[in-house]
Amino acid sequence: MEHSYDKWGTIMSKSETEVGSNPSPSNLPWYNRLDVVSVTFLVFLLAVISSIGALEGSGRDLDYLANLSRFLDKFLPPDVSVLDRTLEALLETFQIAVMATFLALGISLPLALGAAHNLAPSWMVALTRMALNVIRTIPSLLWALLTVVIVGSNSLAGVIALTFYSVGYLGKFFSEAFESTDMKITHALRGIGAKPLQAFQYGLWPQVKPLIWSHSLWMLEYNVRSASIIGYVGAGGIGMHLALYADSPNSWDKFCTVLLCILVVVTFLDMLGESIRLRIKKRTGGKSAVKV
Repeated sequence: MEHSYDKWGTIMSKSETEVGSNPSPSNLPWYNRLDVVSVTFLVFLLAVISSIGALEGSGRDLDYLANLSRFLDKFLPPDVSVLDRTLEALLETFQIAVMATFLALGISLPLALGAAHNLAPSWMVALTRMALNVIRTIPSLLWALLTVVIVGSNSLAGVIALTFYSVGYLGKFFSEAFESTDMKITHALRGIGAKPLQAFQYGLWPQVKPLIWSHSLWMLEYNVRSASIIGYVGAGGIGMHLALYADSPNSWDKFCTVLLCILVVVTFLDMLGESIRLRIKKRTGGKSAVKV
């Protein structure tokens, strides 16, 4: 029978051997007791401490408070005389968002097929995903600046900008939805002689359709918010009114009216979209879109 010995040559019992081979966490060095969560928290804490300097003022804090008071006097109450034109601009903003989402939906579906590992060859997946990553990297405001330079300051620039921006996200979302499907049904349909389009229509599409609509609805909500901002650089919609009133020191009450209208519309669309997504989630047994 084999025995274990300590450093003085004394025979160790079985319990002592187990304790020696499996030391308790309290006996481990401090660096061995750190896990990923602890290290991440420490790094974040150090980053926060090193960023405290960004909160330091210039010694004119009282001046800032006085400026805030003067700003609020001009900002409130809102000027409802511009409500009619504001609602018209909001309608244009909504139209920009709807058209951009619709166009992006049509472009993203074929791109997503080429970006799904279970539907396309590796070289096509790599190229398509690289293109989607590049598109997604460019912010919507930068897309708006580029399109305003090309097509001018109008709502078409907003539609084109948000279409490109939405393709980057919807292409990614849709490809992940296709990759999450069960391909057995599609392969079975192909095995009995179904054409590729028929196999997609009856085998693949029913599985991804709830996710497609859920992601598209989220993108529409996002585009309504984005369309309100890109108009600030001339891409149409309510953002152009924001820019007009912001540049006039005596129009902050009008700016407040526009801001409140945007807040009401965006909040309503968020609540409506969340309600529809919950219904989709219940019908699909818990499978729903993931927002980023």
